[in-house]
Amino acid sequence: MSQRNPGGWVEVVVGCMFSGKTSELIRRLTRATIARQKVMAFKPKVDTRHSSDALVSHPGVFEDRREFRAIPVSSSKAILEMSREAEVVGIDEVQFFDEELPDVVERLARREKRVICAGLDLDFRGQPFGIVPELMARADQVDKTYAVCMVCGASATRSQRIADSDQTVLIGAGAAYQARCRAHWSDEPVLTRQANRDLEG
Repeated sequence: MSQRNPGGWVEVVVGCMFSGKTSELIRRLTRATIARQKVMAFKPKVDTRHSSDALVSHPGVFEDRREFRAIPVSSSKAILEMSREAEVVGIDEVQFFDEELPDVVERLARREKRVICAGLDLDFRGQPFGIVPELMARADQVDKTYAVCMVCGASATRSQRIADSDQTVLIGAGAAYQARCRAHWSDEPVLTRQANRDLEG
């Protein structure tokens, strides 16, 4: 979706970890930039895994690591205030934002902006993650991305916790997860020594 929509437009890209959500967000924002639209991207301030001021995709088999400049914010309202001049607004890792984000996204759309959100639809227990279901319900377009199951190679829709932690939010621990299909996923952590070593630093 690249054309300008009168009345605004909301897109949500969801999936498990390592499914290419951020890559897809970066792709759409890059296309909008090439189309000479005013683009701004935002990320939660708490997410400093790869960069404090950029969206960064996981490098995969078919593509290299990709980046897009982003503004770290600590609240949804900050996005509303800072994106007044933007035509296209990208928001990554939406599952980490506060409960006001769906209303903020609606207000951005009413300002005739194209809003593109990306995030996890399920937590590691397989439960709907935070505000993401509400964003999906309000969106004009929802796309689900799929990873590759690290056990059998099938399409993966779940994030398997492989480290000894039961926190729902475990930021900065990409090595603590694997993509899994439904058949090889468990709602309990499946511990590996390497993942625990990575968490311990």
